Amino acid sequence: MMADIQKAQKLASLVLEEHGVQQPPVDVLALAQDQGIRVVFQELEDKISGMLVQTGQETIIGVNARHHANRQRFTVAHELAHARLHPTHPTVYVDGMMVHFRGEEERGSAPIEVEANAFAAALLMPEDFLRDDLHNRTVDMFDEAAVKRLAQRYQVSVQALTIRLMELGLLRGLSQELSR
Repeated sequence: MMADIQKAQKLASLVLEEHGVQQPPVDVLALAQDQGIRVVFQELEDKISGMLVQTGQETIIGVNARHHANRQRFTVAHELAHARLHPTHPTVYVDGMMVHFRGEEERGSAPIEVEANAFAAALLMPEDFLRDDLHNRTVDMFDEAAVKRLAQRYQVSVQALTIRLMELGLLRGLSQELSR
């Protein structure tokens, strides 16, 4: 199965539209709660970012309380993606509950993880919002202050923002650096 990144990004846009979100930062907790999903913060092992728990009666997103707030926001968005994009994906059963833990090693290349990351990035850093903020210009990858300001505005990590800007072709300086 190939990852359907466009489907994930379209769903993120639809969620933003359904909830009338028009500017950053996106209140990802409110989005989850509006969809009947409870978000619980717990101290988990450091390598576990979050989990999606489905009991039949309710859906719960568990988030590692030890992680930075920006990472927690991305985790909520990532798990929300799984709830919306992969509701029937097999998970681990613990005492009759479906539980799927996601940690460092799983953030990578599995198609459902790629889709969840694409959804989370598009939800927290919508292309339209970024283009408006940048007045359709690009950001110099070496202008750390500008990248940091933008990351703070969207309440995401500099790393997540940099990846998103690269994906959207909004980061300049990369091709020159790679051709050295």
